Amino acid sequence: MRRTRRVVQLGFLALTLAAVFVVRGNAERWCPFGGVEAAYTYLREGDLTCSLGVSNFYILAGVLLVTVLLRRAFCGYMCPIGTISEWLGAAAARLGVRPAKVPRTLDRTLSLLKYGVLAVILYFTWRAGELIFRGFDPCYALISRHGEDITFWAYVVAGGIVLGSLFVTIPFCRWLCPLAAVLNLFSRFGLTRIKRDEAVCTGCGKCARACPMAIPVDVLSEVTVARCTSCLNCVAVCPKGAGSATAAESGGDASADSRRESRNVSSGALFWGPPKALGRRWPQAALIAIMLACVVGAVVAAYAFPIASFTHSRGEAPAHTSVLHLRVNGVTCRGAATRFALYYLDRDDEFAVPGYLKIEAWPGPGYPNVRITYDPAQTNELAIKKAITEPYFNTATGHWDASPFRIEGYDPLGLDEVEATTKPGA
Repeated sequence: MRRTRRVVQLGFLALTLAAVFVVRGNAERWCPFGGVEAAYTYLREGDLTCSLGVSNFYILAGVLLVTVLLRRAFCGYMCPIGTISEWLGAAAARLGVRPAKVPRTLDRTLSLLKYGVLAVILYFTWRAGELIFRGFDPCYALISRHGEDITFWAYVVAGGIVLGSLFVTIPFCRWLCPLAAVLNLFSRFGLTRIKRDEAVCTGCGKCARACPMAIPVDVLSEVTVARCTSCLNCVAVCPKGAGSATAAESGGDASADSRRESRNVSSGALFWGPPKALGRRWPQAALIAIMLACVVGAVVAAYAFPIASFTHSRGEAPAHTSVLHLRVNGVTCRGAATRFALYYLDRDDEFAVPGYLKIEAWPGPGYPNVRITYDPAQTNELAIKKAITEPYFNTATGHWDASPFRIEGYDPLGLDEVEATTKPGA
């Protein structure tokens, strides 16, 4: 079980590193915590915090579904920080460094810190409308390839996680991770759980000692604790055949209950699966398959059902409207999209567009999609394109500012457009 989980962890870590350093993609748009940070602003304004996308919402939904079904399996199998921290602890153990045993009361107290970290991050992020803590985030420092907004403190935090992981089992995941605080709210209702057959258990305590989250598995009939990551370390170390002596002392009674108990004894006292009403014992392969299905489904949904990450509306829509689909270079983030709307389509000079009603954009690199709804009785496609690409007079500086936006397939200096189409309603 441990080896299988290590393979899954390695696969997700390799996928992350390849996406960042080989494909050089925007991995931040697939961070589930980004969906948490962006939720308030998006629900209130219809816009996303700069550099994030609706893919953050889809992957967050996938991870939350994983959590409802499998508890915090994301932390135990997929999270790169959790994987690195756990591997560092395992490497230290091989070198003879035994992890410190944290008293249970202290452990529970420290575990409350992550809720404070979450509250602080969300409060200042939602208030500022920007990811102001990204410069301190060691994970962002990795996936951004040391972006310009990374501060020295990001590496201080990363160093603290590395150092702490050598002496304490996954300390960041247990006590400080803000995403863990979010997942805990859903993990409490997790469908699957570790179950302990009290008739078979010998009370050896190996399961509790193997649990990276310090859960007292050896005294619980079912592990429904929110912080359980479904790593199955406890199941792996449970002595196989535990309690066989007890079964033998029954004198070989051939009752159905005894035969069923003997079968359960041979597999140890612990097993993983859904509640008893839905089944008894599931293999680890089922856990991995469910987790992959949720994550892959979220990725597919993000591409199959794209949602605009920036919206801006103006005026009342008439009975009949038209929609213009464009691919516009320069609409890279929320700030650029805001400039696109307020300075170029809301302009009040000779290139003003009185009939445009709504902008929906998917900011990003290259030529992202922009959808503009307008009143054909007041304006037309050519007038909208001119408003986007013509210089804008900056009253603050007294100069004309060249438009930073370019429309795919449209040459603002070309004469291929029919002049008559510049008339409203043409």
